[in-house]
Amino acid sequence: MLLISKTTPNLWVSPPHQIHRENSLTYPNGFIFFRPSSKTPLVSSNLYHSCATIGTSVLPSETIDCKITDYNIEICRFCELGNLRRAMELINQSPKPDLELRTYCSVLQLCADLKSIQDGRRIHSIIQSNDVEVDGVLGSKLVFMYVTCGDLREGRRIFDKVANEKVFLWNLLMNGYAKIGNFRESLSLFKRMRELGVKMNSYTFSCVMKCYAASGSVEEGEGVHAYLSRLGFGSYNTVVNSLIAFYFKIRRVESARKLFDELGDRDVISWNSMISGYVSNGLSEKGLDLFEQMLLLGINTDLATMVSVVAGCSNTGMLLLGRALHGYAIKASFGKELTLNNCLLDMYSKSGNLNSAIQVFETMGERSVVSWTSMIAGYAREGLSDMSVRLFHEMEKEGISPDIFTITTILHACACTGLLENGKDVHNYIKENKMQSDLFVSNALMDMYAKCGSMGDAHSVFSEMQVKDIVSWNTMIGGYSKNSLPNEALNLFVEMQYNSKPNSITMACILPACASLAALERGQEIHGHILRNGFSLDRHVANALVDMYLKCGALGLARLLFDMIPEKDLVSWTVMIAGYGMHGYGSEAIAAFNEMRNSGIEPDEVSFISILYACSHSGLLDEGWGFFNMMRNNCCIEPKSEHYACIVDLLARAGNLSKAYKFIKMMPIEPDATIWGALLCGCRIYHDVKLAEKVAEHVFELEPENTGYYVLLANIYAEAEKWEEVKKLRERIGRRGLRKNPGCSWIEIKGKVHIFVTGDSSHPLANKIELLLKKTRTRMKEEGHFPKMRYALIKADDTEKEMALCGHSEKIAMAFGILSLPPGKTVRVTKNLRVCGDCHEMAKFMSKMVKRDIILRDSNRFHHFKDGSCSCRGHW
Repeated sequence: MLLISKTTPNLWVSPPHQIHRENSLTYPNGFIFFRPSSKTPLVSSNLYHSCATIGTSVLPSETIDCKITDYNIEICRFCELGNLRRAMELINQSPKPDLELRTYCSVLQLCADLKSIQDGRRIHSIIQSNDVEVDGVLGSKLVFMYVTCGDLREGRRIFDKVANEKVFLWNLLMNGYAKIGNFRESLSLFKRMRELGVKMNSYTFSCVMKCYAASGSVEEGEGVHAYLSRLGFGSYNTVVNSLIAFYFKIRRVESARKLFDELGDRDVISWNSMISGYVSNGLSEKGLDLFEQMLLLGINTDLATMVSVVAGCSNTGMLLLGRALHGYAIKASFGKELTLNNCLLDMYSKSGNLNSAIQVFETMGERSVVSWTSMIAGYAREGLSDMSVRLFHEMEKEGISPDIFTITTILHACACTGLLENGKDVHNYIKENKMQSDLFVSNALMDMYAKCGSMGDAHSVFSEMQVKDIVSWNTMIGGYSKNSLPNEALNLFVEMQYNSKPNSITMACILPACASLAALERGQEIHGHILRNGFSLDRHVANALVDMYLKCGALGLARLLFDMIPEKDLVSWTVMIAGYGMHGYGSEAIAAFNEMRNSGIEPDEVSFISILYACSHSGLLDEGWGFFNMMRNNCCIEPKSEHYACIVDLLARAGNLSKAYKFIKMMPIEPDATIWGALLCGCRIYHDVKLAEKVAEHVFELEPENTGYYVLLANIYAEAEKWEEVKKLRERIGRRGLRKNPGCSWIEIKGKVHIFVTGDSSHPLANKIELLLKKTRTRMKEEGHFPKMRYALIKADDTEKEMALCGHSEKIAMAFGILSLPPGKTVRVTKNLRVCGDCHEMAKFMSKMVKRDIILRDSNRFHHFKDGSCSCRGHW
């Protein structure tokens, strides 16, 4: 290619007939530009020499440098064609110092368009090496290239060096920071814009409001709203849409609605912002109503509309509408959109329509980690945790890397059904992929181990955590409470208060530990903390408080707190009914049950277990049968093993042993050890050795490792003085390597728990305790109350049996309480096993002798001893 000037002397030009007009251009100044032939390479390696071969007689100083001009033009032309590779080749071949500004700008623009950061950096290096001045235009283009290609740091470095008042660049940087979540820096740029007086536009304010929404800066966001309104941007769609999103983000729903209503020219984004905002704020019904209005007005929907509306259907359980939207989406060619399919998966799985979710999942052309996670969660919701685990492994085989949400979802699935080994496999995956440092993952791991009953593993995870939040502490405290480790829960609660401030969930987690230990004083201390921090308004905390007082024997306080709950739910009533049952107040339990139904709350399976238990422990046989029939016939609840166990217990305690046995045989479900065990307890009460032997064999077959049932049969033999059978049974226990849980009782005095075991004489007050027990026994004999020797459970003479009876742990604990507590104060004792008959008789006598109430909680129920009588009235 040649550029020839008419002013050049003696310059030879081809005759007119040799010039191909279609390949030439004539400019007004007389220059003629010859286009290359399609057969000729665009760039010849002999380009410089071909220019020199033209016959000329010009002096060196008058020589036209046609080469540089051609390079600039050709590089720009390749940039217009989008051919970055050829443009870069020409730049590499060209004399760099003479490349023009527009050439650099063209190439940088193309680098930005193609996201080619390497070529962009190469151009920047050439600019620097040739000392090209990076002025406003070139600097702007460099900033644009770097930010567009993702190198925000280098783009910002150049931006700070170039004095630039172009709002476009400011917006570009602000958006760049917003995309990576650095809202503080984005807003800092905005403040700098205001200081420098840079003229802003609607996109500036749109970005700023999104940043304030994301960072939750309410007051500053409202201030900018007022500022942009003064500047006249309050009517711009892009600005108003971002304002709507801001107010929804800070949960100012009415403010967002006001802006929408005042917006004259609403676009689809305005409608989408409103629908999405309602859905994300738990007002999905309003979002769906707005979607209906949108359709009536003929506003065209887009993918974002469909995603928000399907999410609304998911939240409200409107499956029919969701199905209709699914069909509409397919017709509107949205059926292959990944985001929509993920929403459909979530909707179907949350509504319990797992088959439809599977159908969507299997027909998806593209599946993301969100798709797999949604399906894993769907299987877990339906109790199909095995399928969740299988899908997790399939996901790995497909090469999809699980993210934090996938890991926490699969751990939750393992936790729900106690899949400890699968949970450990996931834990190994977490270790291999170095994900354990994530707080959410560690918390989910602890929760899984706690729900699977492996508190040792849960504690290992907890102790290795570098950072712990309130969820971490609550998970461990709740885990200890639920796994019958109340002391560990209380100790961790004390440690927590040095590291983190407890919240209402902490209270709901720690109160069951106090209830388990019957630690009334500790429970009252925590109650004080609850009142001081305003947690008593939380219904979960209120229910836990009622339960704690009930299990600590303070029935009156429990009822007082129960009456103070403003809105009682099913759990509140069930806790109170169960409490009455525990304390032997069957009539009061029935009254509470009827009151619950009258208030409009229908009982569930657990409520019926509680009322049946209450009837059983109060000897209310007819009432118990009535509730059992109500459950099946009126409430259409199919009885489970726990309900059948209550009926067997009810019959057995009433002495209807043969009827209970026939009932078990006629049950539609296979009886478990609990059901047979209830009948075995009845056999002990009524001394039916023959039936006990028959029942015991069923129990031993179902739970061969449970020592409690062996001991119960041994006690039945011992009470019948069948010492040879006791010996055989003990030998059988020995051969199996089983160990009987030792009986122990405890009492809390001044915040300290004192524990006593049978025959314990190590306590500092042991002599005084023994003296009080002997004095009580003497007084009992004087008044005609003789020891019930059958409860000694040993083959010995009466003197030895009496000594054994005096060593029972509950007697020692009661005596210690009488000696240690102020006169008139109630003695509260807890025993890990069922109280023995002789101790029961002595407790009644003691309450009359020392003129104070004694409350004894054993493994079955509460006994309130007062003035020589017990609240159980013999039904225990």
